Amino acid sequence: MSCGGFEFRVSGLGVETKPLLHLPRGRGGGKRWGLNDLNQYSSWLNPRTDLTRVTIQRMKRVFFLGLFLWLASPSDLMAQAPLNSVILGHSGGAGSLDILRRITERDKLWEKYGLNVKSVYFNSGTVLIQAMAGGNIVGSESEIPGMVNLAVAGVADIKIVTVTINRIEHVFMVRKNIAKPEDLKGKRLAVSRIGSASDVVTRMVLRSWKIDPDKETILLQSGNTPTRMTALAAGHVDGALVSPESVYKMIASGCCRVLADLADLPMDYARYGYAFPVSYIKTQRETLRRLLMAYIEAIYVFRSRPQAVYATLADMDIRDPAVQKDVYERALKSVREFPIPEPNGIQSVLDSLPHPNARNIKPASVMDPSIIEEIKKSGFIDKLYGRPS
Repeated sequence: MSCGGFEFRVSGLGVETKPLLHLPRGRGGGKRWGLNDLNQYSSWLNPRTDLTRVTIQRMKRVFFLGLFLWLASPSDLMAQAPLNSVILGHSGGAGSLDILRRITERDKLWEKYGLNVKSVYFNSGTVLIQAMAGGNIVGSESEIPGMVNLAVAGVADIKIVTVTINRIEHVFMVRKNIAKPEDLKGKRLAVSRIGSASDVVTRMVLRSWKIDPDKETILLQSGNTPTRMTALAAGHVDGALVSPESVYKMIASGCCRVLADLADLPMDYARYGYAFPVSYIKTQRETLRRLLMAYIEAIYVFRSRPQAVYATLADMDIRDPAVQKDVYERALKSVREFPIPEPNGIQSVLDSLPHPNARNIKPASVMDPSIIEEIKKSGFIDKLYGRPS
Protein backbone atom coordinates (compact mmCIF):
# COMPACT_ATOMS: atom_id res chain seq x y z
CA MET A 1 0.00 0.00 0.00
CA SER A 2 1.20 3.54 -0.69
CA CYS A 3 0.31 6.64 1.28
CA GLY A 4 1.96 10.02 1.78
CA GLY A 5 4.85 9.16 -0.53
CA PHE A 6 5.65 5.83 1.13
CA GLU A 7 4.93 2.16 0.63
CA PHE A 8 4.39 0.10 3.78
CA ARG A 9 3.88 -3.59 4.41
CA VAL A 10 2.55 -5.16 7.62
CA SER A 11 4.28 -8.35 8.68
CA GLY A 12 4.56 -10.39 11.82
CA LEU A 13 7.80 -8.57 12.68
CA GLY A 14 6.65 -4.98 12.34
CA VAL A 15 5.96 -2.32 9.78
CA GLU A 16 8.36 -2.26 6.84
CA THR A 17 8.47 1.00 4.92
CA LYS A 18 9.92 1.89 1.56
CA PRO A 19 10.06 5.51 0.37
CA LEU A 20 8.66 6.18 -3.05
CA LEU A 21 11.15 9.04 -3.48
CA HIS A 22 14.81 8.19 -4.10
CA LEU A 23 17.07 8.22 -1.02
CA PRO A 24 20.85 7.96 -0.99
CA ARG A 25 22.10 4.48 -0.19
CA GLY A 26 22.29 3.95 3.54
CA ARG A 27 19.76 6.68 4.28
CA GLY A 28 16.60 4.73 4.87
CA GLY A 29 15.67 2.85 1.67
CA GLY A 30 13.99 -0.47 2.53
CA LYS A 31 14.80 -0.38 6.25
CA ARG A 32 12.41 -0.83 9.18
CA TRP A 33 11.41 2.56 10.47
CA GLY A 34 10.59 3.85 13.92
CA LEU A 35 9.60 7.30 15.04
CA ASN A 36 13.22 8.25 15.84
CA ASP A 37 14.19 7.33 12.27
CA LEU A 38 11.50 9.66 10.97
CA ASN A 39 12.81 12.52 13.10
CA GLN A 40 16.39 11.81 12.01
CA TYR A 41 15.33 11.67 8.38
CA SER A 42 13.75 15.10 8.72
CA SER A 43 17.18 16.57 9.49
CA TRP A 44 18.46 15.46 6.08
CA LEU A 45 15.92 17.66 4.37
CA ASN A 46 15.59 21.42 4.49
CA PRO A 47 13.11 22.10 7.32
CA ARG A 48 12.40 25.56 5.94
CA THR A 49 10.79 24.10 2.80
CA ASP A 50 6.99 23.71 2.94
CA LEU A 51 7.24 20.52 0.86
CA THR A 52 9.62 19.05 3.43
CA ARG A 53 7.29 19.80 6.36
CA VAL A 54 4.33 18.29 4.48
CA THR A 55 6.37 15.20 3.63
CA ILE A 56 7.42 14.72 7.27
CA GLN A 57 3.83 14.97 8.47
CA ARG A 58 2.74 12.42 5.87
CA MET A 59 5.53 10.07 6.89
CA LYS A 60 4.44 10.24 10.53
CA ARG A 61 0.83 9.59 9.64
CA VAL A 62 1.91 6.56 7.59
CA PHE A 63 3.96 5.27 10.50
CA PHE A 64 1.09 5.43 12.99
CA LEU A 65 -1.37 3.98 10.46
CA GLY A 66 0.97 1.09 9.79
CA LEU A 67 1.50 0.53 13.52
CA PHE A 68 -2.26 0.44 14.08
CA LEU A 69 -2.77 -2.08 11.29
CA TRP A 70 0.02 -4.27 12.61
CA LEU A 71 -1.51 -4.34 16.10
CA ALA A 72 -4.91 -5.17 14.59
CA SER A 73 -3.55 -7.85 12.27
CA PRO A 74 -4.27 -10.94 14.43
CA SER A 75 -8.01 -10.52 14.00
CA ASP A 76 -8.51 -8.13 11.09
CA LEU A 77 -5.77 -8.86 8.58
CA MET A 78 -5.24 -12.57 8.87
CA ALA A 79 -6.93 -14.75 6.28
CA GLN A 80 -10.29 -16.12 7.35
CA ALA A 81 -10.41 -19.67 8.62
CA PRO A 82 -11.91 -22.20 6.18
CA LEU A 83 -15.68 -22.59 6.45
CA ASN A 84 -16.96 -25.69 8.24
CA SER A 85 -18.82 -27.97 5.82
CA VAL A 86 -22.25 -29.26 6.80
CA ILE A 87 -24.52 -31.46 4.65
CA LEU A 88 -28.21 -31.20 5.53
CA GLY A 89 -31.25 -32.86 3.99
CA HIS A 90 -34.77 -31.58 3.46
CA SER A 91 -37.93 -32.73 1.71
CA GLY A 92 -41.22 -31.20 0.66
CA GLY A 93 -39.78 -28.33 -1.37
CA ALA A 94 -42.53 -25.90 -0.37
CA GLY A 95 -44.01 -23.92 2.48
CA SER A 96 -42.60 -21.57 5.10
CA LEU A 97 -39.49 -23.70 5.55
CA ASP A 98 -38.59 -23.30 1.89
CA ILE A 99 -38.95 -19.53 2.21
CA LEU A 100 -36.64 -19.55 5.23
CA ARG A 101 -34.06 -21.62 3.37
CA ARG A 102 -34.09 -19.26 0.41
CA ILE A 103 -33.64 -16.26 2.71
CA THR A 104 -30.71 -17.98 4.42
CA GLU A 105 -29.03 -18.71 1.09
CA ARG A 106 -29.74 -15.30 -0.46
CA ASP A 107 -28.43 -13.35 2.55
CA LYS A 108 -25.45 -15.74 2.94
CA LEU A 109 -26.26 -16.26 6.60
CA TRP A 110 -24.54 -19.64 6.81
CA GLU A 111 -21.33 -18.09 5.53
CA LYS A 112 -21.73 -15.22 8.00
CA TYR A 113 -21.42 -17.76 10.79
CA GLY A 114 -18.46 -19.60 9.26
CA LEU A 115 -20.35 -22.47 7.63
CA ASN A 116 -20.41 -24.00 4.18
CA VAL A 117 -23.82 -25.67 4.17
CA LYS A 118 -25.03 -27.91 1.38
CA SER A 119 -28.77 -28.47 1.63
CA VAL A 120 -29.79 -31.58 -0.31
CA TYR A 121 -33.38 -31.93 -1.49
CA PHE A 122 -35.11 -35.34 -1.32
CA ASN A 123 -38.39 -35.83 -3.16
CA SER A 124 -40.02 -37.51 -0.18
CA GLY A 125 -39.61 -37.73 3.55
CA THR A 126 -39.06 -41.47 3.30
CA VAL A 127 -35.96 -41.03 1.12
CA LEU A 128 -34.72 -38.32 3.51
CA ILE A 129 -35.14 -40.72 6.42
CA GLN A 130 -33.15 -43.37 4.56
CA ALA A 131 -30.35 -40.87 3.86
CA MET A 132 -30.26 -39.91 7.52
CA ALA A 133 -30.19 -43.52 8.68
CA GLY A 134 -27.40 -44.28 6.20
CA GLY A 135 -25.23 -41.37 7.33
CA ASN A 136 -25.36 -39.62 3.93
CA ILE A 137 -26.38 -36.37 5.62
CA VAL A 138 -25.44 -35.08 9.07
CA GLY A 139 -28.88 -33.70 9.90
CA SER A 140 -32.40 -33.00 8.74
CA GLU A 141 -33.88 -29.51 8.50
CA SER A 142 -37.48 -30.46 7.81
CA GLU A 143 -38.87 -33.90 8.58
CA ILE A 144 -39.60 -34.19 12.32
CA PRO A 145 -42.15 -37.08 12.34
CA GLY A 146 -39.84 -39.27 10.28
CA MET A 147 -36.82 -38.42 12.43
CA VAL A 148 -38.75 -39.22 15.61
CA ASN A 149 -39.81 -42.50 14.03
CA LEU A 150 -36.14 -43.40 13.45
CA ALA A 151 -35.45 -42.85 17.14
CA VAL A 152 -38.56 -44.73 18.24
CA ALA A 153 -37.70 -47.72 16.05
CA GLY A 154 -34.14 -47.81 17.42
CA VAL A 155 -32.64 -47.31 13.97
CA ALA A 156 -30.70 -44.20 14.97
CA ASP A 157 -30.06 -42.21 18.15
CA ILE A 158 -31.50 -38.87 17.00
CA LYS A 159 -32.62 -35.79 18.89
CA ILE A 160 -34.88 -32.93 17.83
CA VAL A 161 -32.98 -29.69 18.49
CA THR A 162 -35.47 -27.16 17.07
CA VAL A 163 -39.14 -27.04 16.12
CA THR A 164 -39.71 -24.14 13.74
CA ILE A 165 -43.34 -24.97 12.94
CA ASN A 166 -45.28 -26.52 15.80
CA ARG A 167 -48.53 -27.17 13.96
CA ILE A 168 -49.75 -28.83 10.78
CA GLU A 169 -49.37 -26.18 8.11
CA HIS A 170 -50.89 -27.95 5.09
CA VAL A 171 -54.35 -27.73 3.56
CA PHE A 172 -56.40 -30.82 2.70
CA MET A 173 -57.63 -30.24 -0.86
CA VAL A 174 -60.12 -32.41 -2.72
CA ARG A 175 -61.90 -32.62 -6.05
CA LYS A 176 -65.04 -30.49 -6.23
CA ASN A 177 -67.39 -33.48 -6.03
CA ILE A 178 -66.29 -34.09 -2.43
CA ALA A 179 -68.32 -31.94 -0.04
CA LYS A 180 -67.51 -33.38 3.39
CA PRO A 181 -64.95 -35.70 5.05
CA GLU A 182 -67.30 -38.70 4.90
CA ASP A 183 -67.21 -38.47 1.10
CA LEU A 184 -63.54 -39.56 1.20
CA LYS A 185 -64.50 -43.16 1.95
CA GLY A 186 -63.45 -45.34 -0.97
CA LYS A 187 -61.51 -42.52 -2.58
CA ARG A 188 -57.90 -42.32 -3.76
CA LEU A 189 -55.65 -40.03 -1.73
CA ALA A 190 -52.10 -39.01 -2.60
CA VAL A 191 -49.12 -39.08 -0.21
CA SER A 192 -45.47 -38.68 -1.07
CA ARG A 193 -44.34 -42.09 0.21
CA ILE A 194 -45.69 -44.57 2.74
CA GLY A 195 -44.07 -43.67 6.07
CA SER A 196 -43.36 -40.07 5.15
CA ALA A 197 -44.78 -37.12 7.07
CA SER A 198 -47.48 -36.54 4.46
CA ASP A 199 -48.55 -40.18 4.94
CA VAL A 200 -48.47 -39.92 8.75
CA VAL A 201 -50.43 -36.65 8.79
CA THR A 202 -52.98 -37.85 6.22
CA ARG A 203 -53.67 -40.97 8.28
CA MET A 204 -53.94 -38.96 11.48
CA VAL A 205 -56.45 -36.54 9.94
CA LEU A 206 -58.52 -39.37 8.45
CA ARG A 207 -58.71 -41.09 11.83
CA SER A 208 -59.87 -37.80 13.40
CA TRP A 209 -62.72 -37.89 10.86
CA LYS A 210 -63.57 -41.47 11.91
CA ILE A 211 -62.22 -42.90 8.65
CA ASP A 212 -59.92 -45.94 8.65
CA PRO A 213 -57.11 -44.99 6.25
CA ASP A 214 -56.20 -48.60 5.47
CA LYS A 215 -59.69 -50.04 5.08
CA GLU A 216 -61.77 -47.14 3.82
CA THR A 217 -59.42 -45.21 1.53
CA ILE A 218 -56.75 -45.96 -1.08
CA LEU A 219 -53.42 -44.26 -0.33
CA LEU A 220 -51.24 -43.79 -3.42
CA GLN A 221 -47.55 -42.88 -3.37
CA SER A 222 -47.23 -39.99 -5.80
CA GLY A 223 -44.28 -37.89 -4.65
CA ASN A 224 -43.79 -34.37 -3.33
CA THR A 225 -46.28 -31.48 -3.17
CA PRO A 226 -45.99 -30.38 -6.85
CA THR A 227 -46.54 -33.99 -7.98
CA ARG A 228 -49.54 -34.41 -5.69
CA MET A 229 -51.00 -31.17 -7.07
CA THR A 230 -50.61 -32.42 -10.64
CA ALA A 231 -52.25 -35.75 -9.82
CA LEU A 232 -55.11 -33.95 -8.05
CA ALA A 233 -55.68 -31.44 -10.86
CA ALA A 234 -55.71 -34.24 -13.45
CA GLY A 235 -58.23 -36.28 -11.47
CA HIS A 236 -55.89 -39.21 -10.85
CA VAL A 237 -56.52 -38.83 -7.12
CA ASP A 238 -59.42 -37.35 -5.15
CA GLY A 239 -57.56 -35.61 -2.33
CA ALA A 240 -54.13 -34.65 -1.05
CA LEU A 241 -52.22 -32.39 1.31
CA VAL A 242 -51.16 -29.15 -0.39
CA SER A 243 -48.78 -26.51 0.99
CA PRO A 244 -50.38 -23.12 1.79
CA GLU A 245 -48.69 -21.09 -0.94
CA SER A 246 -49.95 -23.54 -3.59
CA VAL A 247 -53.63 -23.43 -2.61
CA TYR A 248 -54.46 -20.43 -4.80
CA LYS A 249 -53.14 -22.24 -7.91
CA MET A 250 -55.38 -25.20 -7.25
CA ILE A 251 -58.45 -23.02 -6.66
CA ALA A 252 -57.68 -20.94 -9.77
CA SER A 253 -57.57 -24.13 -11.85
CA GLY A 254 -61.24 -24.73 -11.03
CA CYS A 255 -60.70 -28.41 -10.28
CA CYS A 256 -60.58 -28.45 -6.54
CA ARG A 257 -61.67 -26.97 -3.25
CA VAL A 258 -60.41 -26.76 0.31
CA LEU A 259 -61.89 -29.50 2.48
CA ALA A 260 -60.01 -28.53 5.64
CA ASP A 261 -57.29 -26.08 6.67
CA LEU A 262 -55.25 -28.25 9.00
CA ALA A 263 -53.66 -25.19 10.59
CA ASP A 264 -57.01 -24.68 12.33
CA LEU A 265 -56.74 -27.97 14.21
CA PRO A 266 -56.58 -27.21 17.97
CA MET A 267 -53.31 -29.04 18.56
CA ASP A 268 -49.56 -28.62 18.70
CA TYR A 269 -47.69 -30.81 16.24
CA ALA A 270 -43.91 -30.71 15.78
CA ARG A 271 -43.91 -30.69 11.98
CA TYR A 272 -40.68 -28.99 10.87
CA GLY A 273 -37.34 -28.38 12.52
CA TYR A 274 -33.76 -29.57 12.93
CA ALA A 275 -32.84 -33.12 13.94
CA PHE A 276 -29.31 -34.47 14.48
CA PRO A 277 -27.67 -37.65 15.76
CA VAL A 278 -26.56 -37.52 19.38
CA SER A 279 -22.97 -38.18 18.31
CA TYR A 280 -22.99 -35.06 16.10
CA ILE A 281 -24.49 -32.92 18.86
CA LYS A 282 -21.70 -34.03 21.21
CA THR A 283 -18.74 -33.75 18.84
CA GLN A 284 -19.80 -30.77 16.69
CA ARG A 285 -21.57 -28.64 19.26
CA GLU A 286 -19.95 -25.36 18.20
CA THR A 287 -20.76 -25.98 14.54
CA LEU A 288 -24.35 -26.76 15.46
CA ARG A 289 -24.57 -23.64 17.61
CA ARG A 290 -23.50 -21.46 14.67
CA LEU A 291 -25.92 -23.28 12.37
CA LEU A 292 -28.80 -22.50 14.73
CA MET A 293 -27.70 -18.86 15.06
CA ALA A 294 -27.83 -18.49 11.26
CA TYR A 295 -31.27 -20.11 11.24
CA ILE A 296 -32.58 -17.89 14.02
CA GLU A 297 -31.36 -14.84 12.10
CA ALA A 298 -33.21 -16.07 9.00
CA ILE A 299 -36.35 -16.32 11.13
CA TYR A 300 -35.74 -12.74 12.28
CA VAL A 301 -35.52 -11.57 8.66
CA PHE A 302 -38.68 -13.53 7.87
CA ARG A 303 -40.65 -12.03 10.74
CA SER A 304 -39.41 -8.43 10.54
CA ARG A 305 -38.92 -7.75 6.82
CA PRO A 306 -42.03 -8.61 4.80
CA GLN A 307 -40.50 -7.27 1.59
CA ALA A 308 -37.73 -9.89 1.85
CA VAL A 309 -40.42 -12.58 1.99
CA TYR A 310 -42.36 -11.05 -0.91
CA ALA A 311 -39.17 -11.04 -3.01
CA THR A 312 -38.64 -14.70 -2.16
CA LEU A 313 -42.23 -15.55 -3.10
CA ALA A 314 -41.71 -13.75 -6.42
CA ASP A 315 -38.72 -16.03 -7.03
CA MET A 316 -41.13 -18.93 -6.43
CA ASP A 317 -43.42 -17.48 -9.16
CA ILE A 318 -45.95 -16.12 -6.67
CA ARG A 319 -46.24 -12.52 -7.85
CA ASP A 320 -49.78 -11.42 -7.06
CA PRO A 321 -49.44 -8.90 -4.16
CA ALA A 322 -52.69 -10.05 -2.57
CA VAL A 323 -51.59 -13.68 -2.64
CA GLN A 324 -48.14 -12.75 -1.30
CA LYS A 325 -49.72 -10.87 1.61
CA ASP A 326 -52.07 -13.75 2.41
CA VAL A 327 -49.27 -16.35 2.30
CA TYR A 328 -47.03 -14.19 4.47
CA GLU A 329 -49.65 -13.43 7.11
CA ARG A 330 -50.53 -17.09 7.33
CA ALA A 331 -46.87 -18.10 7.61
CA LEU A 332 -46.27 -15.60 10.42
CA LYS A 333 -48.63 -17.69 12.54
CA SER A 334 -46.50 -20.78 11.92
CA VAL A 335 -42.84 -19.67 12.01
CA ARG A 336 -41.84 -19.31 15.63
CA GLU A 337 -39.38 -16.64 16.81
CA PHE A 338 -37.89 -19.04 19.36
CA PRO A 339 -38.03 -22.51 17.76
CA ILE A 340 -37.51 -24.61 20.84
CA PRO A 341 -38.88 -28.18 20.85
CA GLU A 342 -41.76 -28.56 23.29
CA PRO A 343 -43.24 -31.71 24.85
CA ASN A 344 -46.80 -31.17 23.61
CA GLY A 345 -45.80 -30.95 19.94
CA ILE A 346 -43.48 -33.96 20.20
CA GLN A 347 -46.16 -35.96 22.02
CA SER A 348 -48.61 -35.33 19.16
CA VAL A 349 -46.01 -36.69 16.75
CA LEU A 350 -45.51 -39.78 18.90
CA ASP A 351 -49.27 -40.31 19.02
CA SER A 352 -49.48 -40.16 15.23
CA LEU A 353 -46.73 -42.72 14.54
CA PRO A 354 -47.73 -46.31 13.74
CA HIS A 355 -44.71 -47.89 15.44
CA PRO A 356 -45.78 -49.71 18.65
CA ASN A 357 -42.78 -48.35 20.58
CA ALA A 358 -44.12 -44.81 20.17
CA ARG A 359 -46.67 -45.40 22.94
CA ASN A 360 -43.91 -45.97 25.49
CA ILE A 361 -41.60 -43.09 24.55
CA LYS A 362 -41.50 -39.84 26.52
CA PRO A 363 -41.05 -36.61 24.50
CA ALA A 364 -37.99 -35.58 26.53
CA SER A 365 -36.11 -38.67 25.36
CA VAL A 366 -36.13 -37.51 21.73
CA MET A 367 -35.47 -33.80 22.40
CA ASP A 368 -32.30 -31.80 23.05
CA PRO A 369 -33.13 -28.11 23.49
CA SER A 370 -29.86 -27.32 25.29
CA ILE A 371 -28.10 -25.47 22.45
CA ILE A 372 -31.02 -23.25 21.52
CA GLU A 373 -31.58 -22.50 25.21
CA GLU A 374 -27.92 -21.43 25.48
CA ILE A 375 -28.36 -19.14 22.47
CA LYS A 376 -31.41 -17.52 24.04
CA LYS A 377 -29.70 -17.04 27.41
CA SER A 378 -26.76 -15.33 25.67
CA GLY A 379 -29.08 -12.53 24.56
CA PHE A 380 -28.56 -13.28 20.87
CA ILE A 381 -32.27 -13.31 19.98
CA ASP A 382 -33.08 -10.17 21.96
CA LYS A 383 -30.20 -8.37 20.25
CA LEU A 384 -31.53 -9.31 16.81
CA TYR A 385 -34.93 -7.81 17.62
CA GLY A 386 -33.46 -4.75 19.37
CA ARG A 387 -34.80 -5.70 22.79
CA PRO A 388 -33.02 -5.35 26.14
CA SER A 389 -31.65 -8.69 27.32
